[in-house]
Amino acid sequence: MLYVVQTALELGFMYALVALALFLSYRILDIADLTTDGTFVLGAAVSVTVAAAGYPVLAVFAALAAGACAGFVTAFLQTRLGVPSILAGIVTNTGLYTVNLMAMGWSSNASLLRQDTLFTLLKDTGIGGDWYEILLAGGITVLVCVLLVAFLKTRIGLSIRATGDNKEMVRASSVNPALMITIGLCIANAMTALSGAVVAQYQKSADINSGTGIVVIGLACLIIGETLTGRRSVTRGVIAAVVGSIIYRFIYAIILTTKIVPIDCLKLVVAIIVGLAIAMPTLKEGAAFQRRKMAASRKGGR
Repeated sequence: MLYVVQTALELGFMYALVALALFLSYRILDIADLTTDGTFVLGAAVSVTVAAAGYPVLAVFAALAAGACAGFVTAFLQTRLGVPSILAGIVTNTGLYTVNLMAMGWSSNASLLRQDTLFTLLKDTGIGGDWYEILLAGGITVLVCVLLVAFLKTRIGLSIRATGDNKEMVRASSVNPALMITIGLCIANAMTALSGAVVAQYQKSADINSGTGIVVIGLACLIIGETLTGRRSVTRGVIAAVVGSIIYRFIYAIILTTKIVPIDCLKLVVAIIVGLAIAMPTLKEGAAFQRRKMAASRKGGR
């Protein structure tokens, strides 16, 4: 049972970076960025390739740079070529499939067996004991959370938030909304690539299909967290992304360990969880509306 808890926490922290990326692109910028699936694999591919060359720490920064480049391409398609946001993400995601194969040496998977990773380096120091993986994954995620909150409170960060609310108002304030969108998508995709990089070094492998459905899962984690913590502020939104990711991983772990449903039906269960998570805010609003309507009718009857 302890192993299940550890694994859920480890993966929860690592995949929380994807939820944070969607918080920035979807909640702050109001852009449905479908580059996420391809960028996650890009981060994993670059991380494994560079780590296999003997540079596991440099691999993380290389993955961040690669993810930012993917975000720039998506932003360029949107802001300069006038491609709709959803279509721009699909186009970039499609192109990344070949780029990811290239990064892994034209192979569909790459391995780090008997190679040093961030996790093995920390393990060798003895820091954290048996919890060293949670310590590293949690430390990276907390650091990203602090930096993201701090950034969104800077002048550029406030401009990005304003761009998501009202582009015309931002343009009237002599701020270039295209530049703000570009910066936001670069940062969001860099965080997604960082998630892929950390997960790849944790699992010691990268696969071309490892990013399939990541955008849906990340969105579900974000909505689960927002349902519990709310999203009245940037800080709450960031906390919601992390909390939702951890809860989602615990749900996933419970299904696997208890075998409530057959393993072959796991994808269906995940789809149901995602659907309920996305529909939850709407259901809550509908219930609140019905309560207000009933209260008003009782008041009118008096």
